[in-house]
Amino acid sequence: MLDRLNQALEHIEAHLDEPIDVAGLARIAVTSEYHFRRMFSALAGLPLSEYIRRRRLTVAGAEVLDGGRTLLDIATRYGYGSGEAFARAFRAMHGVGPGEARRTGAALHSQPRMSFRIVIEGSSSMRYRIVDRPDFRVVGRKARVPLVHEGVNPAIADFIRSIGPDTSKRIAALADQEPAGIVGVSDQLDPSRAEGTELDYWHGVVTGADVPDDMDALDVPAGLWAVFDSSGPFPQALQYLWRDVFTQWFPSNPYASRPGPEILSVRVAEDGATADAQLWIPVERSAL
Repeated sequence: MLDRLNQALEHIEAHLDEPIDVAGLARIAVTSEYHFRRMFSALAGLPLSEYIRRRRLTVAGAEVLDGGRTLLDIATRYGYGSGEAFARAFRAMHGVGPGEARRTGAALHSQPRMSFRIVIEGSSSMRYRIVDRPDFRVVGRKARVPLVHEGVNPAIADFIRSIGPDTSKRIAALADQEPAGIVGVSDQLDPSRAEGTELDYWHGVVTGADVPDDMDALDVPAGLWAVFDSSGPFPQALQYLWRDVFTQWFPSNPYASRPGPEILSVRVAEDGATADAQLWIPVERSAL
């Protein structure tokens, strides 16, 4: 899998001055466009579109300093419809306009070329199972929140506090299916997975019970799920669980992520120092 991802990166490098078809990159990696975007974001730490933009502006910056082409020719070559659009993007990355950079020989920023490899850290194994589930329903409360990659998401914390203990108890009482108890469900994420993009966040339970009038419901179709169990220091183990799934497990196993909600169940110890977490990711079979 990583070899194919690296072949897709080589394709990007060879076509920085052309439109890049993400579906074509996914075909090189022998996976779906959805999974390719997810894998790249998890491994690289930034969305695919942002990486391509930075690489183009890095190469364009070298051509600006070289002086062999006009600034308009460089702008057009790297996909900008006007000199003004190119200048804005150039300044956003390099901190200086292309004209000034050429006149003064200014120092520019560079986005290095990426390649992927697996680095095994620590000695703990990742416990997982594959579950073929019929359709089910999540019932609870829903909010639209911004995506935060690390640390506490303030919008989610505020949303959960706003529900109140009595309503939370009523939601918890509806739970009658796996994963048990209150779960956090992330759905309708932006394909780029960029920081600040929005998603639907559910504070609810998986249940076959009727939906109360004052609650929301999410119907989830049947399909395969990869279920990961993790235990360790809180919140560190929880924060790294999703990252480890995409940077270690997916590249080593014959599965790809598919569109659908991600479900996280967390049980924090009484002293707050450790936690048990279970993460459900919708998957489909794919060739290694």
